[in-house]
Amino acid sequence: MKLDGAVAVVTGAAQNIGRCIALTLADAGCRVAALDLNEDLLGELTSERITVFKCDVADPEQAARVVETVVQEHGRIDLLVNAAGWICSAPLFNLLDRAGGRHDLALWEKSLRLNLTTALVMGACVAEQMIRRRTRGLIINISSVAARGNAGQSAYAAAKAGSNALALSWAKELGALGIRALAIAPGFIDTASTHAAMSRQRLDEWLARIPLRRLGTPEQVADAVMFAAANDYLTGTVIELDGGLKI
Repeated sequence: MKLDGAVAVVTGAAQNIGRCIALTLADAGCRVAALDLNEDLLGELTSERITVFKCDVADPEQAARVVETVVQEHGRIDLLVNAAGWICSAPLFNLLDRAGGRHDLALWEKSLRLNLTTALVMGACVAEQMIRRRTRGLIINISSVAARGNAGQSAYAAAKAGSNALALSWAKELGALGIRALAIAPGFIDTASTHAAMSRQRLDEWLARIPLRRLGTPEQVADAVMFAAANDYLTGTVIELDGGLKI
C-alpha cells in the first residue's frame, strides 16, 4: 500500500499508541481521520492532514456516521487501525476482598466493550465501505501480548485474544476481495496507560524478564503499522512486538 495520499482511520487516536500512529501516518502523507472520545486531546491533533471526530467507536450508529462522513469527503478508506483500548487488571478471585472477591462482571463487560467491541464495530463499518468500493485495503487491530494470558488480567487478556481472532478471521473472509487484516500485539510500551496500570515495582519485575531490558515506544508500534501497510503480501498474522518477552 502506498501511504502517500492514502485515507486512514485511527481509533483511540487522542493519546498513547493511537496518537502516535495517527501522527506517523499523517507524516507519511496519509489523510487521517482520528477518532476518540477525548475531545480536548483530539483537538490538539487537528492539522492539514488530520481530521478529528469525537466518536464512541463501540456504538454502531456513531461509528457508521463517522465512516460515511470520511468516505463522502475522501471517496474511500484504505486503512483502519483499531487502536482504541483500555488496560484493566483484576484477579479471578480475590481472597482478601471480604465483600465477595469474584471478578466483577461489570469490569468484564467494560473491558470487552472497549477492547473488542470497538474493533468489531469499526471493522464491520470500514469493511463494508471497502467492499462496496472495491478498495484493496488493510485493517489492523492493535492487540497485546496479554492475549497469551496474563495472571490477574482475565478480562483484558480475553478481549485482546478476541482481537487477534477477529483479525485472523477477517483475513480469511476478506482476502479474496483484496482486503488484508492482521493484528499487532505490543508488549510493555512506555505510555501513560502502562504506568497507570501497574506499580513501579511490578513494572521492574516485568522488565527483568524482557531480553532487551527496556520498554518499547509508541513510535516502534507505529513503525510496525508502517511495515504492515507497506508489505502487500502480509495478512492473517499477529506481529508480536514485545522485546523478546515471549522467549
